[in-house]
Amino acid sequence: MGRSSTRGEGTRPRVRHAGQLGRDNGPHEDAPEKGPDSGAGAANGGHHRGGPKRHGKKGKRRVLRWGASVLALLILGGAGAGYLYYEHLNSNLKKADLTLGDKKMADHKANAAGQTPLNILLIGSDARDSKKNQKLGGAKNTFGAPPLADVQMLLHLSADRSNMSVISMPRDTLLKIPKCTNPETGRVYPATTGLEMTNQTLERGGPGCSVATWYELTGITIDHFMMIDFAGVVSMADAIGGVPVCVKGNVYSHTSAGKGSGLKLEKGTTKIKGEQALQWLRTRYGFEDGTDLGRTHAQHMYMNSMVRELRKGTKLTDPGKLTSLAEAAIDALTVDKGIDTVKKLYDLADELKKAPTNRITMTTMPNVYGTGVNRERVLPKPGEADQLFQMVRDDIPLDGKASKHKAPAAKKPTTPLAEIPVSVRNGTRTETEYPAKGRASAVKELLAGKGFTQATVDAQNTDATPRTGVLFPSVDMEGNAQAVAKALGIPLSAVKKSTAVSGITLTVGADWRENGDYVAPAKKEKAPESARALNGGDEKACMDIQPGFGW
Repeated sequence: MGRSSTRGEGTRPRVRHAGQLGRDNGPHEDAPEKGPDSGAGAANGGHHRGGPKRHGKKGKRRVLRWGASVLALLILGGAGAGYLYYEHLNSNLKKADLTLGDKKMADHKANAAGQTPLNILLIGSDARDSKKNQKLGGAKNTFGAPPLADVQMLLHLSADRSNMSVISMPRDTLLKIPKCTNPETGRVYPATTGLEMTNQTLERGGPGCSVATWYELTGITIDHFMMIDFAGVVSMADAIGGVPVCVKGNVYSHTSAGKGSGLKLEKGTTKIKGEQALQWLRTRYGFEDGTDLGRTHAQHMYMNSMVRELRKGTKLTDPGKLTSLAEAAIDALTVDKGIDTVKKLYDLADELKKAPTNRITMTTMPNVYGTGVNRERVLPKPGEADQLFQMVRDDIPLDGKASKHKAPAAKKPTTPLAEIPVSVRNGTRTETEYPAKGRASAVKELLAGKGFTQATVDAQNTDATPRTGVLFPSVDMEGNAQAVAKALGIPLSAVKKSTAVSGITLTVGADWRENGDYVAPAKKEKAPESARALNGGDEKACMDIQPGFGW
């Protein structure tokens, strides 16, 4: 581990194991007054404590509505200036593998209309590896160092495209990072034995490790990632002429020690752009309780406001400006290889804009503070964090409004139950508990009692799994897999197609550690209060100011 997961203006501190992290290495805004603070708009929690070418003028003036909070999706629908320029942009678009982990992600479960959801991990990198990024401020001793994933937001577009949900993970979240392999160098980063900060995932081979870590924690299949750096954030705000934000009092993010983003705003609503927009996204000192966890709420307000501005009819009509902005966007953007062309980005944006503004829900992963030396770090809040993850896995809108489509109908088994092979795994291990002894064998016996006499125990695969579920490798096995789930009371939403298994595989999760029948968790119809849900249509949202930071 080469460096701290927070940025400092002085000597770069040595990275320590999560168990050694105390207040002396807690989250802090380290940039001097003249530069924004260290967080690059870190995706911190809301929990309180204390296009391609378009010929002709019409095509050039076409504006992409809200895509994925990445400037490229905003401007590329109108920035094309001929095939050669289009190819130029394509050649400059940076690409990387989607996931660097060993675990294959399960396939999506289609709804009754045959539609599947779309999940995109948005990553804000604090990279300072270019003059443009270095000019925007921050700790000079980190220039050229591997970047950290200071913003991590999972964007979920529902299968029926009726709504969009976003979950931010606090930058200071402690979790276990899975084994990741850098595909370019071949370097293997072993799975962490202890808890580490989530923003360190980016330096373990690239954004694909961040994807692998999210999948390990949430069980949510991720289709794409997009990563943008400081310069891209500034260009984003410039492209639309500014984003209106609101504060409940005069605020100046600056401490006597020279820390703070330098953001200075008067009470009320101000349209911010350029470096000031970056300051807003980085500000911790001066907002709410002054912690990283409050910063995410400001980011959510900014993103929702940006959506509203675009959908009010904001236009980009200057071809010269569009061209320069396209260059800046592509330079700041890294995407997975599944969306490796301008055309694919444009098509993706076309999907994302289908969700109406008032059906966009921004949330933060429910979290709790650690204890002892980890008291300034956070952990996923037991129960409520997984509730949020489960709602996304099951494609349930976080705003509490019902989906347009019903769940898929159950399929009949194609084979007699006694002839269906089932592999049973013990995935009951958790962050704090060893696997519950004998659970795979016990569930195998339950299956036998239900007529599945070909069930066997797979003792070689014991990866931790929060929720009990059934995987199957091909569509012809779906009815048989559903029969397994039905026999044990497992909801059909937990039955998924996956290329990671060769036959029907039942994994007993951490939600079934005790003997007895499986009790399916009650479906929640709305995000928990601790997620601090913010609706995209809320134009009255305004940031609370931390005492002592007024002027």
